[in-house]
Amino acid sequence: MDTVQHKEALQHEAWRVLRIMSEFVESFETLAQLGPSVSVFGSSRLPSQDRYYQLAITCGAKLVAKDFAVITGGGPGIMEAANKGALEAGGTSVGLNIALPMEQLPNPYQNVELNFRYFFIRKVMFVKYAKGFVIFPGGFGTMDEFFESLTLIQTLKVVPFPVVLIGRDFWAGLLDWMRHTMCDRVQTVVAEDFDLFSLTDDVDEAISIIHDNLTGKRKVAQKLPRFASDEEVQTGEGTRAGVEPRKGGRLREKYEQTGDGAR
Repeated sequence: MDTVQHKEALQHEAWRVLRIMSEFVESFETLAQLGPSVSVFGSSRLPSQDRYYQLAITCGAKLVAKDFAVITGGGPGIMEAANKGALEAGGTSVGLNIALPMEQLPNPYQNVELNFRYFFIRKVMFVKYAKGFVIFPGGFGTMDEFFESLTLIQTLKVVPFPVVLIGRDFWAGLLDWMRHTMCDRVQTVVAEDFDLFSLTDDVDEAISIIHDNLTGKRKVAQKLPRFASDEEVQTGEGTRAGVEPRKGGRLREKYEQTGDGAR
């Protein structure tokens, strides 16, 4: 790449940073006004006659009855069902829509709608304003949100919040593998990590877990190590501060120097 091409590439990257910033700003300004919210996840492929679709409608409506806004990815399937339940119950129904190569069609049940170019910004918004996750059966995207929530809670980067899986028959195989392989055999997780989430077939139970945690009747993840005060160690981004990583290794000298050799 010659010098001119290199400069053009750098300029393009600089504009990309501004687009990223604009998505964050618009999202923060919009969602900060929601009040207590719950993010609902699940497959975009489940049809309206599927029992989980019908359960998601009920879930959306019952969350609204508890004064929660409902946040979904804005697409079809479970997302549509949860938005439908929330909107028809007279509540706030949020769709975090994403531009995809195969085109995601926004569902028509959103009264707060945001459009994203970047997945990672959208994923921040699912977590930042949610008081809990309700996760229905889904595909890779649903698994991604499930495991990201566990990672954030396990590593203490967010204040623990309820993560509730709906559908024992769907989740049983994965959870058995996690217990027998990850926990018992390979020991990459520990038994206490299974306190990070709940499993139920009952939408009312799922909503009660989240509502009770919000009102202080029941706190999730009690066995996790905690900071002395969650409120005092939160950053401006809503995550919790931690120990800064050590600058070290054999390349430390190199990376502490500026381009002209100064430090």
